[in-house]
Amino acid sequence: MKKILLSSAVALAIIAPAMAAVMKLDNAKSAVSIVFKQMNVPVDAKFKKFTANIDYDAAKPEASKATVDIDVASFDLGDAEYNKEVLKKEWFNAAQFSKASFVSTSMKAGATGKLDVVGKLSIKGKTLDVSFPLSVKKEGNNQVFDGSLPIKRLAFNIGEGEWKDTGMVADEVQIKFHVVTTP
Repeated sequence: MKKILLSSAVALAIIAPAMAAVMKLDNAKSAVSIVFKQMNVPVDAKFKKFTANIDYDAAKPEASKATVDIDVASFDLGDAEYNKEVLKKEWFNAAQFSKASFVSTSMKAGATGKLDVVGKLSIKGKTLDVSFPLSVKKEGNNQVFDGSLPIKRLAFNIGEGEWKDTGMVADEVQIKFHVVTTP
């Protein structure tokens, strides 16, 4: 009986580190930002507050899952007046839709060591299916996830009324993220 318990304990000790576990977000090293064009000039902005729950297993990426929630009111264009403007109903409507979110539905090994991620992106009450490549690398004990997700802002009703005109603000937006997790 002792041999069986000892064998089971050894097996568990070997298997446990390989099992997927929800990783802890390192907020200081992580970032979610966007790039869009206003009057054909690139504009960078960032979200100061977000959470990410990532359950990643390098041995079985298809068993991995991720959820990201972004505090829309934390959007920062670098100017207090602009920040206030984009929270209004015509843009993010932060009073009614305080969070944007992404929930993965599948991950699988892709080309050149990347993951192909598929999921649901919800912004301003509208949910759409999205997909994007994701690079994953290990840095010490940390896991680093980098990616970029192109979207069309008008598909999420971001920029209503006179702001639907893409001559002033382009429809194309790149959501960029650099997420660092610790064990």
